[in-house]
Amino acid sequence: MFDITLPLWLDDFLWAYGSVVYGLGVNAILGLSMYVVLALGQLSLGQAAFMGIGAYTSALLTLKLGVPFPLVLIAAMILPALAAFVIGIPTLRLTGVYLAIATIGLAEVLRVVYLNTDAVGGAMGLSGIPEKASFPVIFGLLLVVLVGLLLALRSKVGRAFEAIREDEDAARVVGINVWGYKLGAIVVSAALAGLAGALNAHYSSFIGPNEYGFETAVSILSFAVLGGVSTPLGPVLGAFVLTALPEVLRPLHDFRLVFNGLIIVLVVIFLPKGMLGFHVRRRAS
Repeated sequence: MFDITLPLWLDDFLWAYGSVVYGLGVNAILGLSMYVVLALGQLSLGQAAFMGIGAYTSALLTLKLGVPFPLVLIAAMILPALAAFVIGIPTLRLTGVYLAIATIGLAEVLRVVYLNTDAVGGAMGLSGIPEKASFPVIFGLLLVVLVGLLLALRSKVGRAFEAIREDEDAARVVGINVWGYKLGAIVVSAALAGLAGALNAHYSSFIGPNEYGFETAVSILSFAVLGGVSTPLGPVLGAFVLTALPEVLRPLHDFRLVFNGLIIVLVVIFLPKGMLGFHVRRRAS
């Protein structure tokens, strides 16, 4: 279904820089998963956990059962979404840093489970995962997600998100189901993170428990903070910059992380709303 013949020049380019190019697409989807909750004013750091659920689900379905890849992707979105629904019911009463702590705790718990479960490879992880996530698949899905969020931003849902982000109490007064939108946002965010996890597993051919902990959660947050959450284009730009930056700064060797951090600090100071921190105007309905 997803077998598409690429031009020879693009095939050669992907052979040389495939991991970076595929990483751009996957990280952009992760940035959009963070956008969904930040656009609502929620600081959830559970995306790494949901990414791990999607990655392990997809890898096991492919390696153990030979499930067709389209069905694998669907399952990799459904399971994290269900987990987010169950977890979101009690945790969404929390706000700010308390919600962040509760959701990052999920990632650490799951990391320990992966480490101590032989059925999912334990500390050695899972290797030999078929490379089914091609360039058209990754960037085609990224385009679908991006267009969907852009359309949602200009709809009733987008207006409700903005109202909740600005003032939850006022939003409730005008009849907006604040809790319902919050739960929906974390479920959609988890589904997108699970999709990114499945794509990552099927282009890297390996996954390990340490890939889905605190460091990954902070990286995903950085994509959205750098690009800004006024528009879905912001996290995509942020993911592209932070994914490509280590490759661009490769000649600096050990100083790459210093420059990476310096750029983020400068953006936070001088562009607090991100690189694309403009307000998206909507037509009056």
